[in-house]
Amino acid sequence: MRVLAAMSGGVDSAVAAARAVDAGHEVVGVHLALSRNPGTLRTGARGCCTIEDSMDAQRAANLLGIPYYVWDFSERFKADVVDDFIAEYQAGRTPNPCMRCNEKIKFSALMEKAIALGFDAVCTGHYAKVLTDENGNLELHRASAWAKDQSYVLGVLTADQIAHSMFPLGDTPSKAEIRLEAEARGLTVAQKPDSHDICFIPDGDTKGWLDERLGVSPGDIVDVDGKRLGGHEGTHSFTIGQRKGVGIGIPTPDGRPRFVLEVRPKTNTLVVGPKEALDLRELAGTSFTWAGIAPATLTEAFACHMQVRAHADPVPAMAQLIGEELVLTPDSPLNMVSPGQTAVIYIGTRVLGQVTIARTVSAVERVTA
Repeated sequence: MRVLAAMSGGVDSAVAAARAVDAGHEVVGVHLALSRNPGTLRTGARGCCTIEDSMDAQRAANLLGIPYYVWDFSERFKADVVDDFIAEYQAGRTPNPCMRCNEKIKFSALMEKAIALGFDAVCTGHYAKVLTDENGNLELHRASAWAKDQSYVLGVLTADQIAHSMFPLGDTPSKAEIRLEAEARGLTVAQKPDSHDICFIPDGDTKGWLDERLGVSPGDIVDVDGKRLGGHEGTHSFTIGQRKGVGIGIPTPDGRPRFVLEVRPKTNTLVVGPKEALDLRELAGTSFTWAGIAPATLTEAFACHMQVRAHADPVPAMAQLIGEELVLTPDSPLNMVSPGQTAVIYIGTRVLGQVTIARTVSAVERVTA
């Protein structure tokens, strides 16, 4: 097969490309330039997509003896990921830019271009697996090593995208094994640290980054009864479940901490209250996709597991299509989930699909939207 290997400059994508070469595929490496003004060097494990990353990817491609290109996707990345990130926070939601990047850039824009150029598959360093069911249908599954599993951020993939995806690291037991393999191959990125932050906010200061773009907009902090407790400088600086940095001067009578329960951008108000008020009995959204064949009876509730963060534990739930909404009801109340987050749905190890959370229902009968 003709395989386009997406090479970020990290160890995972380098080893994935190497394994694709070993498998006998005709491999071409490509690095995505996602910023018009990329930084020169990384700082520890912060950020990615720097000039240094591009050079690391090129060195790996040269060692593997494969052609290497840099494709400029910066304009689309800004529109589909960066601008979306700003708009979501401005609307009081908590977005996941990695999900949007996979949905709009790596497995949409990149894959579309790859297929147009005659490639059969896009190879990445994600830890996940594509398996075939008894009827010959392709399915997306968790990696063998759940500790490193990255299937959550791939929950946005469609059936067609899965059919053109290749994840050579899916059966690897650990990241340590990948680093040892990289060393044995002579790849200079063998001990390069992972990136853990939002790539376009390399210093990790999300609040400061948003403040620069959205400015200061003073508003009130109130309790669940509407009593004013303090003020803030912009709702975009807060997320559901936040406790630290809220800046309330009035303590609770019992001394218990307060958490952000709601972000109301229309009235520029934050609602705070006790932690138990964050427990949710229902999550729902109209923006959902299926990673392969959808369940046969969506209008009837079916058992599944749902995961709301990349490193969260999956929890048992029921899912059902009610009108235009996909409604998820966890078996036990789920804590600290915000509109804008993505709930990925699993049946066993299979990724069934995902929904962007637009509405939540509190276990104490409070509704946020």
